[in-house]
Amino acid sequence: MFINLNLESSEPIYIQLQQQIIEGIAKKQLQPGDALPSVRSLAADIGINLHTVNKAYQQLKQDGFILIHRQKGVVVHPDGVPQADEEYRQELKAKLRPLIADSICRGLSEVEFSQLSKELFQLFNEEEGEKN
Repeated sequence: MFINLNLESSEPIYIQLQQQIIEGIAKKQLQPGDALPSVRSLAADIGINLHTVNKAYQQLKQDGFILIHRQKGVVVHPDGVPQADEEYRQELKAKLRPLIADSICRGLSEVEFSQLSKELFQLFNEEEGEKN
């Protein structure tokens, strides 16, 4: 998996890193049980502070995407990512709410917003299909 961070972005680096690892899992570039680089190794490889990598890894661990073992290191959760439950759906609604409000303020219609979402779902599914 290739990590591509935008150091000029207003989005914090640890969030960019988290999102790229989650995308790698979604696209099946990272499989359950796959090893990820250690905090120090990844920080050195991409030239960022190890505390930034640690923060991203800790959040990914908390969200159930990865496990961190003292001996085995960092791995994509061997049981896979927990499936969406009601709590997840409520969190997702809370995250979508400001995006939808912003889109409405900018003149984006419900149809356009839905179409953008559909395109992204298709993109992930196509890239997953290319790996199989």
